[in-house]
Amino acid sequence: MLELKGLTRRYGDVVALDELTFTVPPGQVFGFLGPNGAGKTTAMRAVFGLVKLDRGEVRWRGGAIKERERRGFGYMPEERGLYPGMRVHEQLAFLGRLHGLRAVQADDAAMHWTERLGLSERCEDKLESLSLGNQQRVQLAAALVHSPSLLVLDEPFSGLDPVAVDTMSAILSERAAAGATVLFSSHQLDLVEHLCEAVAIVDRGRLVAGGTVEELGRSGQRRLLVRVASDRAGDWTRDGLAGAERTAVAADGTVTLALSPDADPQAVLDTARRAGAVEHFSLARRRLSEVFRDAVGLAEAPAELMAPAGAQAARA
Repeated sequence: MLELKGLTRRYGDVVALDELTFTVPPGQVFGFLGPNGAGKTTAMRAVFGLVKLDRGEVRWRGGAIKERERRGFGYMPEERGLYPGMRVHEQLAFLGRLHGLRAVQADDAAMHWTERLGLSERCEDKLESLSLGNQQRVQLAAALVHSPSLLVLDEPFSGLDPVAVDTMSAILSERAAAGATVLFSSHQLDLVEHLCEAVAIVDRGRLVAGGTVEELGRSGQRRLLVRVASDRAGDWTRDGLAGAERTAVAADGTVTLALSPDADPQAVLDTARRAGAVEHFSLARRRLSEVFRDAVGLAEAPAELMAPAGAQAARA
């Protein structure tokens, strides 16, 4: 279990971390979210002792983190930190040895991860000769080569095509299923919602929301989705509904209704039935993008936070 307890870091008048506290349990994929400049990278770097904290501590399995523990961690920074003139396989094997693997183990692990990430044909190429997307895959392999017990990834899906995104998602799930603690940041909230069991949302260095994706989806104002046959304009709601406010109508006629705390969904259903055959009726959970928007006080979630997995592949 990874614990961030009261992390505080200031740079002059800038507050990078403000009493940041949350726990990442083992055996699950955990999302670390926030707008640009929220403190995510600073917090991740603090896990590896790369940031000197003003206050607070990072704990691993209930104790202070020493160099021995850090050798068993895997870290992928947002900025690529590998050797551009070094060959891919040679570099991964070298990093494996630095993490304590014997030479044969490191060589086998490098071969495994280049194959798994679709880099077999480029393993003898220098890193600088690869596309940005393939360089990102090598960076991922470097974080995984020693089978870390804690995996911390800063924007790991940036620049990956949809196939690579699927592969990496499967790898993170497998590592968590094997008992590893997996923490990653991402601006791709649809991907986070699909992949993560729980998330922490930070803003201005402070935790502003957290919990399981399911819990967060059930939080906030209740909403109903209702569609009446042959009513694509949602006219069945034109006279108003007690305790329910129409907020949107989809192209297929599905009406979104925001319910007050004392609203009776059954009364809404009765009204819809009087208008015609009810084709759809369900309580709607909030999308993670809505939770994020509300938590950080945005009028609208930035477009990059709504991007589906693989949307940035063209940049590779």
